[in-house]
Amino acid sequence: MTEEEKKLWYQFLRLLPCKFHRQYVIGTYIVDFYCNAAKLVIELDGAQHYEDASIEYDAKRDEWLRSNGLTVLRYTNIELGQNFKGVCEDIYNHLPEYFLK
Repeated sequence: MTEEEKKLWYQFLRLLPCKFHRQYVIGTYIVDFYCNAAKLVIELDGAQHYEDASIEYDAKRDEWLRSNGLTVLRYTNIELGQNFKGVCEDIYNHLPEYFLK
């Protein structure tokens, strides 16, 4: 895991009431984090994701994941570093209500 992925995992995701998996295989793709109960994929994007080929690949990949009933949340590593609390709040807001009681 990258340093950003470690931060998100250890300081937030692993503490949630629903189970998240790290580096989870879905179809032919490996996602950074996945919660089956919420049908939620979380991706953290480093600099390599800003290249044209990666942008196209990520769009195709996200489209396939969404077509299979999953919600995909993407955050940049910069966003995570500058607004960790905001990223965590956004993820939290995408969890089903029954986890939040």
